[in-house]
Amino acid sequence: MQTKVIKLDAHKANIAKIKEAAALVDAGGLVAFPTETVYGIACRVKSDSLAKLDNLKGRDPDKHYTLHIGQKSEARKYVPTVGLRAQKLINNAWPGPLTIVFELDDRDIDKQQTRLERGVFESLYKDNSIGIRCPDNPIASILLRLTHNPVVAPSANIAGRTPAGDPDQILAQFSGQIELLLDAGPCKYKKSSTVVKIGKKGLEILRPGVYSQPELEKMSEVKFLFVCTGNTCRSPMADGIFRKYLAEKLQCEVDHLDKMGYKVSSAGIMDTGGSPASVEATAACAAKGIDIKAHKSRILSRKLIEESDFIFAMGRMHTERITALSPEAASKCVLLAENEEIADPIGQPQTIYNNCAELIEGAVKKRIGELVI
Repeated sequence: MQTKVIKLDAHKANIAKIKEAAALVDAGGLVAFPTETVYGIACRVKSDSLAKLDNLKGRDPDKHYTLHIGQKSEARKYVPTVGLRAQKLINNAWPGPLTIVFELDDRDIDKQQTRLERGVFESLYKDNSIGIRCPDNPIASILLRLTHNPVVAPSANIAGRTPAGDPDQILAQFSGQIELLLDAGPCKYKKSSTVVKIGKKGLEILRPGVYSQPELEKMSEVKFLFVCTGNTCRSPMADGIFRKYLAEKLQCEVDHLDKMGYKVSSAGIMDTGGSPASVEATAACAAKGIDIKAHKSRILSRKLIEESDFIFAMGRMHTERITALSPEAASKCVLLAENEEIADPIGQPQTIYNNCAELIEGAVKKRIGELVI
């Protein structure tokens, strides 16, 4: 067999030629193609093709390959339930030089066994997990979208050797052993993608690559914001109560939420000059075992709104102010208590504050219950 080489412009995809490559993959052939990291070898997820790929790379057949997808929305076909941090990573890092290992619970694994062909399921999932990569390269993206089978694409190298960052390295190892090489010149990074596992226990790098741990921590951080008028009564109570129940859901200490990748804060639409939470609000929270004595008020800003993933407002005047500062925030800003406004207890007796805290607690429990961690 002679390896056919098709030269492509890395910045101007030739659909007809990439379509030829996709047809070869669907027919069971092995096609080397460029990504932004290194070249990969595209292989359909069928036992005969995978056996050929194992033999080519000299790889243990018990090891599972990473699924490659042409657009990030396809991940939902293989991971029915995506946690908040994993979704944040998908939004910020895909397409890009990152492989994400998703952990699925037993219910989702059962769903996938029913939805997918048996061979596909057994080839992609191991120990209730699946690795997925969405490359940031137009040729790779089009190739993966044009194939009619799920595709895995390990790096183009014999096991134990350095992954190929340019086409010459591929031909040196695999000339006459693969059907086709899409030659688009050297890859951007010439370095493997970072492989990260993310789940309820946090983020773990399984293989170093283009992205560093601090970069991934930042890209996957989920931020919650609570907003009221002066940020001295309702939103500080909501902030503290939310922290308590979020920590319980994550099975961690409240002080460890930041390390787990979750930031909780509050703000007011009026500037109260860094005031502490009111005595009554502090007492209402203390009765629930929540300490908000260290709270200092701050004024709501456009930057704070844009940095937040979830914004919970106490009243409609607050949602109006939020969307006035940042119209794009409308999709992530809601009333904490759904359609009910939480009245301001300022100047009222302690019992009113206690009742307000009860209302906030009930609303927070419901919101926490809706979150997929």
